[in-house]
Amino acid sequence: MELREEAERCLRALAGEHAKLREDQWTAIEALVVGHRRALVVQRTGWGKSAVYFVATALLRARGSGPTVIVSPLLALMRNQIDAARRAGINARTINSANPDDWRAVYGEVSSGEVDVLLVSPERLNNPEFRDEVLPSLAASAGLVVVDEAHCISDWGHDFRPDYRRLRTLFADLPADIPVLATTATANARVTADVAEQLGDDTLVLRGTLERDSLRLAVVKLPMPSQRLAWLAEKLEELPGSGIIYTLTVAAAHEVAALLRDRGFAVASYSGQTDPADRLQAEQDLLDNKLKALVATSALGMGFDKPDLGFIVHLGAPNSPVAYYQQIGRAGRGVERAEVILLPGSEDRDIWAYFASLAFPPEPVVRATLDALGDRPLSTGALEPIVDLSRNRLEMMLKVLDVDGAVKRVKGGWTATGRPWSYDAERYARVKAARDHEQRSMLDYQVTTDCRMLYLRRCLDDSAAEPCGRCDTCTGEFWPTGIDASSLEQARARLDRPGVDLAPRRMWPTGLKDDLGLSGRIPASLQPEPGRALGRLTDIGWGPRLRGLLSGPDQPVPDDVFAAVVQVLSAWGWQERPVAVVSVASRTRPELVGSLTAGLAAIGRLPHAGDLRSSGEVPLPQHNSAQRLRTVLRSLTLDLEIPQGPVLLVDDLTDTGWTLTVAARLLREAGATAVLPLTLATTS
Repeated sequence: MELREEAERCLRALAGEHAKLREDQWTAIEALVVGHRRALVVQRTGWGKSAVYFVATALLRARGSGPTVIVSPLLALMRNQIDAARRAGINARTINSANPDDWRAVYGEVSSGEVDVLLVSPERLNNPEFRDEVLPSLAASAGLVVVDEAHCISDWGHDFRPDYRRLRTLFADLPADIPVLATTATANARVTADVAEQLGDDTLVLRGTLERDSLRLAVVKLPMPSQRLAWLAEKLEELPGSGIIYTLTVAAAHEVAALLRDRGFAVASYSGQTDPADRLQAEQDLLDNKLKALVATSALGMGFDKPDLGFIVHLGAPNSPVAYYQQIGRAGRGVERAEVILLPGSEDRDIWAYFASLAFPPEPVVRATLDALGDRPLSTGALEPIVDLSRNRLEMMLKVLDVDGAVKRVKGGWTATGRPWSYDAERYARVKAARDHEQRSMLDYQVTTDCRMLYLRRCLDDSAAEPCGRCDTCTGEFWPTGIDASSLEQARARLDRPGVDLAPRRMWPTGLKDDLGLSGRIPASLQPEPGRALGRLTDIGWGPRLRGLLSGPDQPVPDDVFAAVVQVLSAWGWQERPVAVVSVASRTRPELVGSLTAGLAAIGRLPHAGDLRSSGEVPLPQHNSAQRLRTVLRSLTLDLEIPQGPVLLVDDLTDTGWTLTVAARLLREAGATAVLPLTLATTS
C-alpha cells in the first residue's frame, strides 16, 4: 500500500491533482518495480501508457536504480515525452539525428547519474559508436528499458521498422534483474504474441479494450477525386475544432492543402519530405489552434498528442484497419465528441500496390548484395551500382540482414559477416498474405452495414461485443453527399490544373567513377533546363488518368491529354523559343510518344528532328539511379542533325531522371544550346 501511495503521488505530479492510477497501470508498475519483470501493455491511445514508465522510473530511481532507457521511434514522440517527464520532475534527455552536437554532453550526464530518462531512436542502437562504446555499459546499468510503439518490432505489424528487430538481441543481453516494458496502442493478437515472444517466456501481457467513446466513425463514398475534395472544402467549416486530414501520398497532401488555402482555410501540408523545422512549426501551429487542419501523410502519426483534436478525415483509405485505427486514435482524447470520416477512392488500391512492391527484395537481389560485400566496408552509395534497389529499399534490406547476422554496420558502411544465412521465403509469403487480408478487410470496412467501431475492434482482435451506438451505421445518421456546383467546379479546376516542374539532375551518382569516369557535378553546359510534366502519377488530379494511360494498351495521345500538354507549354515561359522537337523513342508506347511528338511539332510549327533510340533489348533497371544511369549511357544513341538553338525533348514518363539527363547531354554535345524536357508524367 505504501508503494501504491507513492506511485499515486508520482502520477499526480505528472498528470494533475485529480489523476488516479488505473488497475492495469498499477499492475504493470508493480511488476516492473517489485518483480523486475518484463511486461507488454497494449492499450488504446490516451489510456496512459507513458504514465506507467514515468511513474515506474520515479519509483526505481528513488530506490537507487539506474536511468530508464526509452526506445522511441519519432522525434515528435520524444518531444512530448520529454515535456511530460519534466512535469513530473524527471530529467529526460535524448540522443537522435536532430541533436548530434549534444551527444557527448548527454553521454557524460548519463555516466554521472544526472539523467533519469534517456530516449533513443531504434536506428541509434546500431550506430557503430553508440552500439560499441555506449550501449553495453548503458544496458548493464539501466534501471528500466522501455520500448514505445512496440508493434514496430513485429514484421506482422502495420508499421514494421527493421531497426526494431535488433531489440530481441538487446533483450537477450540484458541482466536478468532489469525490468523491460513494451507499449503500443495498435496490435492485433498475432502482433501481441510476436512481441511478447521476443520479450521472453515470462512476459506479463496487459491488454485492454480499444473502445473509444468519443469517436463518431463515418464513411462517405463519392466516385471522383474532385467530388471528394469539393465535399471536404464544403464540410470542413462544420467539423469541430481543429484536426488532421490524412492523404496517401505527398503529392495529394500538397494538392489538398493548396485547394483548402484557396478556399480561405488556415491549413498546412505535412509529410516526411517537409523540412524538420517546418514540421515542428506546423505541429505547434496545430497545437495552438492557429490551423484548422494539417493535411498530412502517415508521417504525422505516432507521437503527436493534441487532446482536443476534433476530427480526423482520410482522403483515401490506409491499407489496413490496424493502420487506420492507429491514425484515428489521435482524435478525441480530451473532448466528448470527435468526427472520424473516411473518403475512400478507387485509386487507393493502386497506391497500396505500389507500397506493397517495396517489400523485402527477392532472394537473387539479396544474394547479389551479400556477394558484393566483403571484409572491406562498402557504403550504401557504393552498393547502389551493384544492386538494383532504391536507396531506401537497399538500406532497409541491409538492416534486416544486420539483425539476421549476415552483415554488420561499421564505420564506413557495411561488411559481410560470413555467417550462413537463409532466405525465409515462407515467412515473407505469410507476411504478404497477411497484408492482402488486411487490405480486403479495409475494403469491407467501407461497405459494412454493421457497427464500424465494432468492426475495427474485431480486426484488432479486441473482445468487442456491443455496437458503439455512435457511428453512422449505428445511428442511421449519414453525412449528406450533395455538393454545390461552384465547389465542384473549383475542385475540378484545381485538380485539372496541368503542369509539374521537373528539376534537372545536377550531380552524378556515387560509385561510377571507376568504370564510367563520372563523379561530382554534371557540367552546366551539358545539363537540361528545368523541365515540365503534365502531372504526377501520385496526384489525385491527373494521377489516375495518367496511370491508366501508361499502364493500358498503346494508343495515340487522347485529345484531352494533348490539350492539357499544350496548356503546359503555353504557360512555360522559356527564355528562347525551341527550334526543333526531339523525342525519346519508346519500345512499349511508340504510338503514344509518336503522336504526342508529331502533334506538338505541328501545333508549334517546329521541325521534328527525330528520335533518340535505345540500342539493344536490355531492360532498364527499375529502382536504382546508378544502374539506371549506367544502362542509359551505354544504350541511348543520337544519330540526328540537331539545329543550333533550344530543343524541346519529349518523353512519356520520367522516374529517376537519368534518361532525360543523358539525352540532354547528347543533344547539347550535338549542338543544342538548351534542352527543354517535357513528359506526360513523373513519378515524383
